[in-house]
Amino acid sequence: MTARARRLLAAALAVALLPAGCGLPELTDLPLPGGAPAGPGYRVTAEFTDVLDLVPQAAVKVDDVTVGSVEKISLAGWTARVILRIDREVQLPANATAAVRQSSLLGEKYVTVTAPTTEPRRGRLADGDVIPLARTTRGAEVEEVLAALGLLLNGGGLAQLRTIDQELGRALDGREPAIRDALHRLDEFVGGLERQKADIVRAVEALDRLTGRLARQRQVVGEAVDALAPGMTTLARQRAQLTSALTALGELGRVGTRVVNRSRDDTLASLRSLKPILEQLVRAGDDLPKSLDFMLSYPFPPNVTGAIVGDFVNLSITADLDAASILANLVAAAPAPAGSATGGRTPGAAPPPTAGGSRPGARPDGSLPDLPLLKCLPDLTKFPTTWTPPKECQLPEGCQLLKPGSKVPVGGLILPKGIVPPGTAFPAGTELPAGTILSADCILPVTGAITGTVGGLTDILGGGLLP
Repeated sequence: MTARARRLLAAALAVALLPAGCGLPELTDLPLPGGAPAGPGYRVTAEFTDVLDLVPQAAVKVDDVTVGSVEKISLAGWTARVILRIDREVQLPANATAAVRQSSLLGEKYVTVTAPTTEPRRGRLADGDVIPLARTTRGAEVEEVLAALGLLLNGGGLAQLRTIDQELGRALDGREPAIRDALHRLDEFVGGLERQKADIVRAVEALDRLTGRLARQRQVVGEAVDALAPGMTTLARQRAQLTSALTALGELGRVGTRVVNRSRDDTLASLRSLKPILEQLVRAGDDLPKSLDFMLSYPFPPNVTGAIVGDFVNLSITADLDAASILANLVAAAPAPAGSATGGRTPGAAPPPTAGGSRPGARPDGSLPDLPLLKCLPDLTKFPTTWTPPKECQLPEGCQLLKPGSKVPVGGLILPKGIVPPGTAFPAGTELPAGTILSADCILPVTGAITGTVGGLTDILGGGLLP
């Protein structure tokens, strides 16, 4: 039975018990419920978790003075929204509080609006403002009071509470510091959980997605677990062996540690002794592997292995019989008469190539000799992709210089270090960009007669083939 039904029943009983000679006032003589303002007012929305049996047209009071009425009650989710119409002359702070009260034990419900008591007043309550749940309360119902009173009078749980209190006191007696420290740690733990709330939510969501995926792959997971059964059976049968192996491994670790600890000084001394040897090996650099390679073919160089066939050695000779090269070498080697018109050198003479010069055959002042062949070199600062010497250079027809990185033609020659070797149309020692490619026409053919003497390896080692 609701509170309103009980009030109606009580009123009916009171009417029945009244003397017959007492008359009731007419219904028209009763005042209208609520306290709607006579003039214009402003509307404020108050949110409550429970409005009990509050009805529209109920009074709105400030300091027990009716200043308005309840205009409408609606529900938004689990929150009750009560629209209050308050007289415009009533001024309230913007942070006012609201509560549902009861005029008497069986009286009607009304809403009281008051200024806050725990904080200073701020602003002014205006039309359309909202009093949130944090600033609204409700009074205790008669049923709740009577139920609590009945529990108290009937001894419901009091004896148990006394026992619990006594046992709790005995448990905490003498352990106050530990309990206090535990509470502080619990507070820190809860605070940490609060700071990591977003991470925990994401982890739970990820776990939800994982469990969903596992649920969709339940059959696959079941088959995988079934397939593990034979392996687990084998491991169970070999449990003793695995245990023995792990035990032996632990013993091996202890022995190894003992050996390393005892041989530490000797190991360090050995490493210090190796330091000079390693330094000498580093200084040797590439000489050591080259010498090892030479030892395999001693007394011949490593590239002679292709020339040795059985007990014979094939000798390959490349002869440069180009007349221009011979003439250039003869002229460069000839002494210049003193006091000549050319400043102490024979016209057209060219000195031998120097290692430091950028172009071989250059004079001390940097100019080239007057031989046509030595003037036929490309500009090294602007090396073209393909350079063809002019006809006046008298180079073989078809001789070309290709830029480094170009495709090597058939029979072409690559200059890894940029130094022209003997046997080409260019003077030996001419410096070009590293990787320059000479076409096949730039390589001079071998002319003249070559004679050789046939003999065995023992003849060569004994000097029998020497003249």
